[in-house]
Amino acid sequence: MTAAAEPTSVQPRDPVLLRPLRLIGRTVLGGLREIGRITAFSARVLIACVTPVIYLREVLRQCLKVGYFSLPVVGLTAVFIGAALALNIHTGGSRFNAEQFVPNIVVLGITRELGPVLAGLMLAGRVSAGIAAEIGAMRVTEQIDALLTLSAQPARYLYAPRVIAGILTLPLLVLVADIIGVLGGYLVAVGALDFNGSLYLKNSWAFVTGNDIWSGVIKAAVFGGIISLMGCYQGDRSQGGAGGVGRAATLAVVGAAVLILASNYILTSLFVRIGL
Repeated sequence: MTAAAEPTSVQPRDPVLLRPLRLIGRTVLGGLREIGRITAFSARVLIACVTPVIYLREVLRQCLKVGYFSLPVVGLTAVFIGAALALNIHTGGSRFNAEQFVPNIVVLGITRELGPVLAGLMLAGRVSAGIAAEIGAMRVTEQIDALLTLSAQPARYLYAPRVIAGILTLPLLVLVADIIGVLGGYLVAVGALDFNGSLYLKNSWAFVTGNDIWSGVIKAAVFGGIISLMGCYQGDRSQGGAGGVGRAATLAVVGAAVLILASNYILTSLFVRIGL
């Protein structure tokens, strides 16, 4: 007499229509998880930035790397943006007989928007990638683990000086970019568009206000923090050798650029509401 066969459990088939919903759900949950990690990491580093001990020598060294060595990139970007902006505004204004407003719009566009945003994006490519590669190399070679065994806090010794340097130096770079950008517009307006040089500078100086300059400086400080934080975060999470370091640098640049554009919109909306 043969024993009865044991019933086998049958796994329910995955409905095809639910697969896109599961994919969307996993993507949303993964995004929220990443936002939580970035927020926790940023809070830990920012607390280290404002509490002792602060390594001033390391802060000064990072200011030199982030600020001084970025001057050529920011200066070249600003002069060409100012020149191109003057040409485009003159072309558009000529359709309405409004060419005389070229200096006003150039100085306003550069100080409030183009100066801080483009300087931030350029530094996202140069500084954020460099920080991510440097921190990532330290992570994959276990140098950060060695710091922990020596009771040294990476957030205070490695990350905080870079974030402080980004917050301090990017506003200075933006002020330089504003001056160079207006100069680029001046050179094109006087050399190619037959503007009077002294009248161009007079109109620019009379039109720009302190609020225009301060709004750009505040944006630059926020962008500097974002650039440094994203570089440190992606570098800290890198793994898998040289390939992991390269991925960390790429993710740092992309993340910093997206956050700069998003925070620029938020800050602009806030400034409009408070009249800055």
